[in-house]
Amino acid sequence: MTTPPDSPTHPYEPHHGAFGSRLNWLRAGVLGANDGIVSVAGIVVGVAAASAERAPIFTAGIAALAAGALSMAVGEYVSVSTQRDSEKAMLKLERRELATDPIAELDELAELYEAKGLSAATARTVAEELTDHDAFAAHVDAELRLDPDELTNPWQAAISSAVAFTVGAVLPLLAILLPPPSIRLPITFVAVLLALVVTGWISARLGGASPQRAIYRVVIGGALAMAVTFGIGHLVGGAVG
Repeated sequence: MTTPPDSPTHPYEPHHGAFGSRLNWLRAGVLGANDGIVSVAGIVVGVAAASAERAPIFTAGIAALAAGALSMAVGEYVSVSTQRDSEKAMLKLERRELATDPIAELDELAELYEAKGLSAATARTVAEELTDHDAFAAHVDAELRLDPDELTNPWQAAISSAVAFTVGAVLPLLAILLPPPSIRLPITFVAVLLALVVTGWISARLGGASPQRAIYRVVIGGALAMAVTFGIGHLVGGAVG
């Protein structure tokens, strides 16, 4: 088996899998909340452009929140289930290779560490000692960067995604429903854009990217989404009315 391109650069350097996994979940949660903000904001702004009554806006917002959260949950469950199946298949293959040809697997492990910068003799010694301790764990760590006890959980992904989307969706729903009709749209626009600034900044910081670029992207994207749905709602509402 070949080593993944993102393998650790040093055999003694921990890759902090558990921390990295939590960081990915947190970033995914922020992005899920961002989706909830933009999706529901676009829908309620579009409906508000066609009708000043709270009932249709509330109905559309709740429907969008429920549909979006369920869609996100199902999508994450399917995606992570597929990933988990792949991880299990790789672990099963690794066990079979170790059982059928342990010498070749030992040579492979030594080559992996040699490719990371160790001398041939040191790489062989490291591979032998790790193999004597736990051959399966050594190969899984060096080749697959997986922890068999911490595989991705599809239910956790589904629930987290649904909750994140719901949390994000509540903000535009409240922003459009609570103010009086004369100022509900401006307040919603401002509240949504401020929320997108926050989610853009957090996602950029978690990913180690430039906050300014991330904020520009999500704010411009959210503003365009609301502008387009407002225009569509205004046109459709005028035509129907």
